[in-house]
Amino acid sequence: MKKETAKAIKASQPPLMKHIKKHWKLYMFILIPIIYYIIFRYLPMAGNIIAFRKYRAGGPIFGVENSGFKYFKQFMRDKTFWRAFGNTLTINFSYLLWRFPLTLIFALLLNEVKNVRWKKFVQTVSYLPHFIAVVIVCGMVKELVSINGPINALIKALGHEPITFIQLPEWFVTIFVTSGVWQALGWGTILYLAAMSGINTELYDAAKVDGANRFKQVWHVTIPGILTTITTILILDIGSIVGSGGVFEKIMMLYNEMTYETADVVSTYVYRMGVRSGNYSYATAVGLFEGVIGLILVTTANITSRKLTKSSLW
Repeated sequence: MKKETAKAIKASQPPLMKHIKKHWKLYMFILIPIIYYIIFRYLPMAGNIIAFRKYRAGGPIFGVENSGFKYFKQFMRDKTFWRAFGNTLTINFSYLLWRFPLTLIFALLLNEVKNVRWKKFVQTVSYLPHFIAVVIVCGMVKELVSINGPINALIKALGHEPITFIQLPEWFVTIFVTSGVWQALGWGTILYLAAMSGINTELYDAAKVDGANRFKQVWHVTIPGILTTITTILILDIGSIVGSGGVFEKIMMLYNEMTYETADVVSTYVYRMGVRSGNYSYATAVGLFEGVIGLILVTTANITSRKLTKSSLW
C-alpha cells in the first residue's frame, strides 16, 4: 500500500520537479548565477521606487515623501537630457550598423577557411582585443589620436595640419565606433561559428550537385542555417540601443567637456545627476525611463522578427 502511495505521489509530481530530482547535481551549477541575478539584478529593482519619492542621502532607503511624476516631468523638460538621449541613439545605432554586419561577414569568411592552422591563428588574433581591459583600450586610442600620435604624424607627413581628434565633438562617434568594432569583431563571431558547425554538410553537397558556387552555398545554405542565431543577436542588440551596456565605462574614459555635444549619453548624464550632484531620485527616474524604452525596443524587435522570419526569443 505504501509503495503504491509513493508511486502515485511520484506520478503526480510535475515533469520539471522530476527532472530536477533526477539531475540535481547539474542544477547546482546554475545555483550561483541564479543567486547572483537575484541579489544584484532583481533586488535592486526595488530601488526604482525613489523615482516616485523624494530621497535624501542618509534618510529612509525608500525616500521621505511622495513626489509622483515630478522627476519625470523635470527631465522631460531638460534639453541636456534630450541631447544625451539623442547621442545615445546615435552612438549605439552607429555602432550596431557597423559591428553587426561586419561580425557576420567576418564569421562567414572564417567559415570558408579550410586551412585549420591558419583559421585558428586568425581566430586567436581577432579574439585578443576582447580581453584587453577597457581602460587600456582607451589609453591606446588616446595615444593613437593624440596630437603627437602616429595618425597625426601621418597627416603631417602628407602636408596637412594635425587634428586634435579627442577634443573635437564631430570625431567622437567615429573614434568610439572604430575602436569598438576592432575590439568586438573577433569575439562576436563565436556564436555564428558555433551555429555554422551544426549545419548538415549534406546540404552543401546537395547544393554542389545543383551547381551552386561558394557564394550561392553561403547564401542559400549557411545563412538560412544560422538565421535563428542572427535574429537572436539582432534582437538583443536592438534592445541595447538606448542602454548603457559597455558604453558607460568607455565614454567616461574618452569624453571631456569639449565633446559633451556628441559624447554625453544617458548613462553619463545619470552619473552626473546622481553620483556627482546628489539628485538620486532624478537620476533614478531617468534610468527607469531608459529601461522602459529598452524593454519596448526588445519587445517590438521580437514581435517583428516572429512575423517576418518565424524566429524569436519568446
